[in-house]
Amino acid sequence: MEFYKKINENQPIQYLIGIGTIILVSLFSYLFIDIIGYQVVALILLLAVSILAMFFEILPIVTVAVLSALIWNFFFIQPQYTFKISTPEDALFFLMYFMIAVMNAVFTTKIRKAEAATRKRKERDKTLELYNTMLNSLSHELKTPIAAIIGSVDTLKETEKLSEQNKNDLYTEIEIAGNRLNRQVKNLLNMSRLESDSIHLQLNWYDINELIYGVIQLNKPDSAEHQIIFIPDDDLPLFQLDATLVEQILHNILHNALQYTPPGTTIEFKVSHTSGECIIDILDNGKGFPKNKIDRVFEKFYRLPNSATGGTGLGLSIAQGFARAHNGSIQLKNRSSGGAHFTVRIPAAMTDPKNYQNE
Repeated sequence: MEFYKKINENQPIQYLIGIGTIILVSLFSYLFIDIIGYQVVALILLLAVSILAMFFEILPIVTVAVLSALIWNFFFIQPQYTFKISTPEDALFFLMYFMIAVMNAVFTTKIRKAEAATRKRKERDKTLELYNTMLNSLSHELKTPIAAIIGSVDTLKETEKLSEQNKNDLYTEIEIAGNRLNRQVKNLLNMSRLESDSIHLQLNWYDINELIYGVIQLNKPDSAEHQIIFIPDDDLPLFQLDATLVEQILHNILHNALQYTPPGTTIEFKVSHTSGECIIDILDNGKGFPKNKIDRVFEKFYRLPNSATGGTGLGLSIAQGFARAHNGSIQLKNRSSGGAHFTVRIPAAMTDPKNYQNE
C-alpha cells in the first residue's frame, strides 16, 4: 500500500512504469504476431492502457496511449517499420484505436478522481457524524456530573444545619460525579492516544489474578446490584504485558456490563492460556446484544439503540484498541443460555512464578 502511494505521488515513476509496460506488452505481442494478428495486438495494448489508467495520473496515461498507438502503427500495421498505412481500412482502424486509447485514458482517470472525491466526501461526512455524536454524548455525559457537583457544593455552602448524614451523602454524590468526569476524560485521552498511534507498551511480568482482582475492586462501588465471580487460579504463569492497558481493557468491559445489564446479573471472569497467549473470558447472564449489532459494538461513539442513558460509546472501542496494541483482539458473542461473552486474547510471554527472580 505504501509502495502504491509513493508511485501515485511520483509522475516520473509513472512515466517509466507506463512506457516500460507498453514496450514489454508490444515485445510479447511481436513474438506471437503470426498467431494473433495485428488486430488482436490493438486490443491487448488497449487493455494495458486501461489497466494503467486505473492507477496513474492523466498526463502519463495520455503519453502511454499515444506511444502505444505509434508502436502499433510502426511494428504491426503493414507496411511494417514505417509510419505509413497502406489501406483505408487500416488507416480508419488506426484512427479509431488512437481516439479510443486517448479517450479511455482521459475518462478512466477522470472517473477515478471523481470516485476519490466521493470517498473523501463520505469520509468527511462520517467524521462530522462521529464528532456530532461525540458532542451530543459529551454534552449529556459531562453536564450531568458537573451539575451534580455544583449543586452539592452550593448546598454545602448555603445550608448551615445539615446533618452529618446529609453532608456525607453530598460528599458521596460529589465523589461519584467526579469519578464519572474522570472516567470520560480518561476515555477521550485514551482515544486520542490510539488515533495518534502514540501507544508504547511498557512490558513487565504480572500476575493476571492480581490485575483482575484490582479491576473488580475498582468497580465495587458500581456493582452493589450485580454479582461478580472470579476464582483465582494459582497455577497460572506470570504474563509479560502492559498492565495499565490490560487493566483498562478489563475495566471498560466490566464497567460496560455493570452499566447496561439488569440488576441481579452475574458477571464472571475466567482465565486460561495457550503456549503464547493469555485468554480472559468475561461472561454475563444479561440480555446479550442484538445479533445484527454485534459487529458495531467496538465502533467509536456507537451506542446500542434504546440503551440506558450515560456513556459516550468509547469504552469498548478503546478496549479493542488496547488489545490490538498488544497484537491481540477482543471477540464478542452471545451465550446460548443468554447474556454476552467477551474473549480477550493477549499474546504474551510467560514464566513460572518460581522462575521470576531469574528473569
